[in-house]
Amino acid sequence: MSRVVVIIEDDSKIRDVLATYLHDAGYATLEFGDGLGAIDAIREKEPAAIILDLMLPGLGGVHVCERLRKFCAAPILMLTARIDEVDRLRGLDSGADDYVCKPFSAREVVARIAALIRRAEGRVTRPGTAGGPAHGIDDAGMRIAWGGEWLPLSPTEFQLLAMLMRQPGRVFTRGQMLDAMSQEYRDVSDRAIDSHIKNIRRKIVAIAPDARVLVSVYGIGYRFER
Repeated sequence: MSRVVVIIEDDSKIRDVLATYLHDAGYATLEFGDGLGAIDAIREKEPAAIILDLMLPGLGGVHVCERLRKFCAAPILMLTARIDEVDRLRGLDSGADDYVCKPFSAREVVARIAALIRRAEGRVTRPGTAGGPAHGIDDAGMRIAWGGEWLPLSPTEFQLLAMLMRQPGRVFTRGQMLDAMSQEYRDVSDRAIDSHIKNIRRKIVAIAPDARVLVSVYGIGYRFER
């Protein structure tokens, strides 16, 4: 069966374009013009991924994302027409895995959705029982095993967590963490680091509820503790 991608976008033309490109890539779609109907449908059956517009009528995209994260682990790609950093940070803080700014390339959106789905589906495999590590970094696959499962990390999240894990106990400043990120995924200011760390923590806790390994160092940055 085709993987289902839910599109939540109030602009029908954008919905149609995204649906067409996703269908061509082999995905099935469910399309909604507002968040409330989408939340009910996703509660009934979780999709492979979700494309969510930030600026929705009624219940905005940030609030939709927050509600979805209470019961849904599917990766969420946020669409935003706003270019201000604060809007991108709001999307990440609410639980989105990645974002694309409008106007965007539909091919890029499909590529990012495919990458998010690969990482999310990798999470349900068991590396420790399938010949892979129970805990470690796979640089070639840009993924990290945690407790026998692959964490569904975005490229930015992989870069940050891998850097911290390689030097446990060392405190990295937010500036150092920004410098370590590839230019393609680098955000404007170090506030973005806090949003990414919040998402990484959420994904680790989903697998290991008692894990407290990413430690905040007040006024400086973060360190990884085994």
